[in-house]
Amino acid sequence: MALFSSDEVKGKWKQQVGKAKLAWGKLTEDELLAAEGREDKLTGLIQERYAITRDEARKQVKEFFNQ
Repeated sequence: MALFSSDEVKGKWKQQVGKAKLAWGKLTEDELLAAEGREDKLTGLIQERYAITRDEARKQVKEFFNQ
């Protein structure tokens, strides 16, 4: 399991937005950029937009970051 500091995630996030957009097409690039790669923000956006449970959204986010 890859663990990143908050600064590392923010620094790499802009590079990952394209991949995130492919994974979660219902989210806009602006929403993804605003999430700044933070798991909690991204989980909330995915849960809301896709009408899934928080646990399922969290699972998807963790799988995305572990790729």
